[in-house]
Amino acid sequence: MDETAVFLTIVGMTLVTYGPRVAPVLLLASRSLPGPVVRWLSYVPTAVLSAMLFPALLLPDGGFALGLDNLFLWAALPAFLLAWKTRSFFGTVALGMGLVAAGRWFFG
Repeated sequence: MDETAVFLTIVGMTLVTYGPRVAPVLLLASRSLPGPVVRWLSYVPTAVLSAMLFPALLLPDGGFALGLDNLFLWAALPAFLLAWKTRSFFGTVALGMGLVAAGRWFFG
């Protein structure tokens, strides 16, 4: 592959990657959205995080793992409780990481 093709590939990948991210910001920057749309958009981060997190917790090897050997699942339960009660992102992450580290230390 010559240098021009590599350069054009990088430029094309940049446009495809950042285009969908920048377009809504540019199109909606000076407009106010209706209340239901704003409320609906407020659920998007939770839905995306759940879609990424739950398969990793419940299906670590491709099948349901609800046993005691699923350390990540058992570490996530107190972290979920802390997140629900405090709404602290960093506290939740720190607790989850600490529980996983402690679980690995004590249980291998």
